[in-house]
Amino acid sequence: MTAQIATKTNRANIEQEAAHSAAVREMFAGIARRYDLLNHVLSLNIDKRWRRKVRAILAEVLSKDDASVLDVACGTGDLTMVLKNGARATVIGTDFCRPMLAIAKQKTEADSTAIPLIEADAMTLPLADGSIDAATIAFGLRNLPNIENGLTELSRILRPGGRLVILEFSSPFIPGFRQLFNFYFRRILPLIGGAVSGSRAAYTYLPGSVAKFLDQKELAELMRTVGFSSVEYTNFTGGIVAIHRGTKI
Repeated sequence: MTAQIATKTNRANIEQEAAHSAAVREMFAGIARRYDLLNHVLSLNIDKRWRRKVRAILAEVLSKDDASVLDVACGTGDLTMVLKNGARATVIGTDFCRPMLAIAKQKTEADSTAIPLIEADAMTLPLADGSIDAATIAFGLRNLPNIENGLTELSRILRPGGRLVILEFSSPFIPGFRQLFNFYFRRILPLIGGAVSGSRAAYTYLPGSVAKFLDQKELAELMRTVGFSSVEYTNFTGGIVAIHRGTKI
């Protein structure tokens, strides 16, 4: 009886996670055309600086001819292209939303940047164990149906000593600024994002997903739990975002 209950619970969890992924994929497909514009406008272009910080952390790996760097949940390819700029390493982008990848392909071709782009779910990456030297995921981790399993999958494809860098919304820590940002994020951003993209639901989902996500310390602890060492994080823009980094043991 206990085994049957466990099986039913596991099946229900799988179905729930699959439904979550399908809904997120559909949502991003619906806002793909306006995604870049809104990212830059709503962040006052600060998002470009955050991505450059990610690249700086991985500069040494990116300078190696025989290294491979995977940008997971790459979306329209903004971080992927930043990583590839001036890099000697192979840089690959993956995302499970075809319309977002189509835009990434258009951008890389227009920029004459040779970047392999693969349609793939971050929960089941089509890569061999220990095949990647470094992996990044920007503003995608909180969208996964199971954060711990997603981190475990990222660990799986990294070689021992490989590096993971996560850029994600986090918890502002400056009193006063925190309240101001939360008001903007929860009240103003959905109005602007909805008006421009045509999908207010997508930009209502955004602050909701951030509110449910782990804070800086909780994410660092979870990274250690799944097998990363030397885990550190740095807050940017008052803690609006944080960059976490760790090394696979």
